[in-house]
Amino acid sequence: MLLVDLLPGSLHMRNSHFALRSYLYIIFHEVVDQPASWLFAYEKVFYAARLFLGLLSVISDATLVIAVSRMYGKHLAFYALAMLCLASGCFFASTSFMPSLFSMYSMSLSSGLFLLDKPAQAVAVAAVGVILGWPFSILAFLPVTLFSLSKQFKQAFLYGTVTSIALLALPILVDYYYYQRWTSSVFNLLMYNVLGGGENHLYGTPLFYLRNGFNNFNFCFIFALLFLAILPIVRKKYAPDLLIVVSPLYIWLTLMSLQLHKEESADSIIQCSLLFVLLLQQSSRAYLILSETNSPYDKSTIVVIAKVLRPGALCLILCASHARTFSLINGYAASFKVYKILDHYDDAGTDSSGSVLCVGSEWHRFPSSFFVPDYVGEVRWINDGFQGLLPFPFNATPGGTSAAPPYFNNKNKASYEQYLEDLQACSFLVELQLDRPYHHRGNDLSTWAPAVAALPYLDRELSPAKYRSFFIPYLWEHKNVFGLYKLLKRISKPK
Repeated sequence: MLLVDLLPGSLHMRNSHFALRSYLYIIFHEVVDQPASWLFAYEKVFYAARLFLGLLSVISDATLVIAVSRMYGKHLAFYALAMLCLASGCFFASTSFMPSLFSMYSMSLSSGLFLLDKPAQAVAVAAVGVILGWPFSILAFLPVTLFSLSKQFKQAFLYGTVTSIALLALPILVDYYYYQRWTSSVFNLLMYNVLGGGENHLYGTPLFYLRNGFNNFNFCFIFALLFLAILPIVRKKYAPDLLIVVSPLYIWLTLMSLQLHKEESADSIIQCSLLFVLLLQQSSRAYLILSETNSPYDKSTIVVIAKVLRPGALCLILCASHARTFSLINGYAASFKVYKILDHYDDAGTDSSGSVLCVGSEWHRFPSSFFVPDYVGEVRWINDGFQGLLPFPFNATPGGTSAAPPYFNNKNKASYEQYLEDLQACSFLVELQLDRPYHHRGNDLSTWAPAVAALPYLDRELSPAKYRSFFIPYLWEHKNVFGLYKLLKRISKPK
């Protein structure tokens, strides 16, 4: 029941013909998942992986906070810790299962090592983030890497070279085992996105990163963008390091905004391809140096104002972050919770082991097979009008991981094989019911029994952006529009 890569348009990434992703990333998580599978049910394995990712995030962020404390003082480190723990973007991204997550971890750790005056180790960690995580994150790592090489060229170059060679060779060996051919997923991904070869421009949205940045980092994002304007006020001895730490924000935001393809699916809570989280936090922390008491501008009007406004600004940022987190969890959690109800629903019919769980227009919110109980034999999609390529159940018959199924393509074109044609075969249906003044994508619910479960779900299309994006007491419940996320059971045919 393994469903590969749930993002539309990227299903070909682990097709052996394209080989755009390495299996090394998945194998890395077996360090935790394999022992967890011996002790717990599938759902617990899912959470074990998340705890492991959270631990990695804690280690990398703790290194950065310690470095900030030693270099800029405990006050600034406290602000850094508060924002890393409570900012909505950091909260959700820290435990997300995506290869680019390694870029976020590595960005945090590499920056921390850089500030701790360990340039060689910073370069080595940067190499891990680029090769094991997301190759395009090299744009964000360039400032730290180049400045580290200028400070300690011989050792930094040696560390970076050895780490890069090892990490480039290891995925090739691992992927040869799975793809049954010699290939480099890092090179393939770069060639596909740089030279083209498919619909790599899909899902472009104007001002995507600017809007997403404010949603998930609120006023921190604004402070980050304004940092260059206040840089002359900062002590000169801090300027080189601060510029190196902050510059990835502007490099990343500028270059990635020019791309038509934006690295986020429509309903994903993972913000700005993950590593953007760390860049914003670094910039926000640096901005707060303005209010340090040891500044030579201690008696200037702007510093006095900064000291007065500092507690209020921090409180406003953290409140806005909590409001965003609350809105996301309470507005959209139904798509996750409804599958967990299957565990408590034991009336699946006489042949429960053969039950089929069908998903229509809500295919893109399917959480994973970890939340599907054993009595469900299959998870299938039903045609609701979507014309893009959808995930297929893993099939070992044509060659397993080394196969190149013809129904996978790099044009995001639907395959006739992806849908279940016989809708009567569905035992359960997961569907979102919305009140629409026009016909919405969905399925005829008249052949289904009353809902086993019906949970409120925020309707983002009909809810005003200013009320749905952040939780505002009273207004959030009364100004937003909610649908019902339903789990339904097929009406049994009379004997």
